[in-house]
Amino acid sequence: MAALRHLSFRLLLAGELISNFGDGIFLVALPLFVLAHHGGALRLGTVLAAYGVPRTALLVLGGHASDRYRPWTVMLAANCARGVAVAAFAATAATGTASGLVLIVIAVVLGAGEGTFIPASQAIVPALVASAELQAANALISGTTQLSQLAGPAIGGVLVALLGPAEGFAIDAATFAISALTLIGVRSDAPTTPTPSPTGPVSETVTVREMLGQPIVALMLTTDALINLGSAGMGRVALPALATGPMHLHAAGYGALSATMGAGLLLGTLIAASIPSARRPFLLASLVLLPAAPLIAALPNGGGLFPTAVILMAAFVLIAIGNLQLITGLQRWAPPELLGRLTGVLMLASVGMMPLSTLVAGVVIHLTGPRAYFPLDAATLAIAVTIQLSSPTWRQFDPTKPRPITTST
Repeated sequence: MAALRHLSFRLLLAGELISNFGDGIFLVALPLFVLAHHGGALRLGTVLAAYGVPRTALLVLGGHASDRYRPWTVMLAANCARGVAVAAFAATAATGTASGLVLIVIAVVLGAGEGTFIPASQAIVPALVASAELQAANALISGTTQLSQLAGPAIGGVLVALLGPAEGFAIDAATFAISALTLIGVRSDAPTTPTPSPTGPVSETVTVREMLGQPIVALMLTTDALINLGSAGMGRVALPALATGPMHLHAAGYGALSATMGAGLLLGTLIAASIPSARRPFLLASLVLLPAAPLIAALPNGGGLFPTAVILMAAFVLIAIGNLQLITGLQRWAPPELLGRLTGVLMLASVGMMPLSTLVAGVVIHLTGPRAYFPLDAATLAIAVTIQLSSPTWRQFDPTKPRPITTST
């Protein structure tokens, strides 16, 4: 692909591949470690909420820092902080000092690093490749992420089963160090100023406040919040609780289910990469996301490991295709110099829902069991997509066409 001709993009891709591989191991090690040694779903939901709250709080700050100090510099600093936090998880797991309070404190540091990192990771791509290469570049990043998260959980499940969670945490910490080295290379090779999009819809004088006043942004904020109110709790709490509870799976079985999510996202990304840039990317995203809702609702009734994995993969293929359309559409529409801050604000409605979602999931599962949570997640997705499709603004959105900026007086 043409995007690979840029050295800085290749370095970014390599670092993200390695770091996300470690994250895939971490995502298996953490829930199994907490569920096995430090309480049930309620404790897991609490730890994940402690991770999610600072992640949410620092999204806007991370976006502002990305626009001011360059995204690769912010990503480098955030990765160093995350690596230290995960190394602390490894040390406490190995020494047996991981009390509930200690886990929460480490989770807060890890979440703060993640919140700073996310807007910069979205804003960096348009600064490294040409506008015409954006969809392919996003597909490459998403594809390598899913490939690493496919291998990471599968290997992580085996590692945790054979060695224990401390080793899984230690590997993840090492991948952050490697990723930091690649980001140093990205910072050295990247251009000093981002390449403006030739189809940008607004002038350089537009502010973040004016961008947030656009109806399409309000729709994105509202529906993303609704979708993620259910989805984070499903993947982080309900799925491991279902696997280790009613499905009677052990670490390797849950690792296989986690890898299946990665496989679905990878396959969906490959499909999306082969689709030409859509003139109405948000409409396409909604049409693809809608059938994912009944698949999610059916997950707890899949039966054994194989049929559940098939349903899970099908749902995440659709989710990957829809998400890639949304990300690329936003990058093409937003002014490059505001992309970090705009992404940070929008992430408040998506990533920012994670602590509430995981906490709600922990309470629901504690009271009713894991099966009841999946239909709730499916319902929030279906309602959000219905709201999107009922809006002419959403259906007709074309990121290549200028739109008047509406400001309050």
